[in-house]
Amino acid sequence: MSSLFDALPLRDLTFRNRIFVSPMCQYSSEDGFATDWHLVHLGSRAVGGAALVLTEATAVTAEGRISPEDLGIWKDEHVEPLSRIVRFIHAQGAHAGMQLAHAGRKGSTWRPWAGRPGSVPEAEGGWTAVAPSAVAFEGYATPAALDDAGIGRVIQAFADGARRAREAGFRVIELHAAHGYLVHQFLSPLSNRRDDRYGGSFENRTRLAREVVEAVRREWPERLPLLLRVSATDWVEGGWDVEQSVELAKLVGPLGVDLVDCSSGGLVAGAKIPVGPGYHVPFAERIRREGGVPTAAVGMITDPAQAEQIVSTGQADAVVMARELLRDPYWPLFAARALDRPATWPAQYLRAAPAGAKAREPAAEPGRKEEAA
Repeated sequence: MSSLFDALPLRDLTFRNRIFVSPMCQYSSEDGFATDWHLVHLGSRAVGGAALVLTEATAVTAEGRISPEDLGIWKDEHVEPLSRIVRFIHAQGAHAGMQLAHAGRKGSTWRPWAGRPGSVPEAEGGWTAVAPSAVAFEGYATPAALDDAGIGRVIQAFADGARRAREAGFRVIELHAAHGYLVHQFLSPLSNRRDDRYGGSFENRTRLAREVVEAVRREWPERLPLLLRVSATDWVEGGWDVEQSVELAKLVGPLGVDLVDCSSGGLVAGAKIPVGPGYHVPFAERIRREGGVPTAAVGMITDPAQAEQIVSTGQADAVVMARELLRDPYWPLFAARALDRPATWPAQYLRAAPAGAKAREPAAEPGRKEEAA
């Protein structure tokens, strides 16, 4: 079995370890543009030794944002500031990834520290959210149900986002099909009340996810990995569940998904979720075993020994960490020390490293055209 600090190959990429930075919304953009905050936030995790640094949920359309302050990739002008961030991440020996997302009915909301529940009105910068059905998330405005043309535009927006991510130099894409956002809304019968080819049966409810994967794969280079984040269960009777997640994995693997990032919940407010250390790991293990695709586990993974056990016992191929890496962007370096595994430290920080640590010299920052090739 693999160790947390063994390299992980996916397509033509090799990740230096099995520690991935989870997408974490920063609510710090204006009109979708990346800022110096994003450079420092994402760049610090690359300096800290993670193998993959994923952007926050990056909206493929303006109305696909969670909040007006979300990061975006819906226009060509977004590419250049992202390219700067990508070049820095790659210079630290990590791979830069972008999570492509559409919030659906959970869009047009206030950023968390605004202290205002519900939807942002149009007069204050909000918009009418869209969804598979005109069914509101609790406390939010009722969304507009997408028609066939609208669904087609969403699929094309994901493909266009992948093209722009490639132009910015990203090496990994993750598609967001979790946490109650648009693709998840189509998957779950609790939010998808359609009676056309996008609703009803399992085949129909998974159609959007499959078509998005196919559209993105047509734009995304064959040599580069494509990830899919899922909520393995809604934690509500009659909703999306792990059995359906396994079947989805079986479908998307042959379409070009290289790893399923396993989370849960987000579709139903107030769902009773048994939160605890590593509470998504059983889902990652089952989807890996029965779905036939590599997986990553996320959710209250904080201890090096815990992360090592997840990988070394084959429960998942990688761990995806969020809040612990907010608390300490250099967690991978100290985890290597705790597990008695070698890790290179940034040459600039070597004076603070444990005795015997080796220096990691910054790589030359490649140009955008070279990265996108």
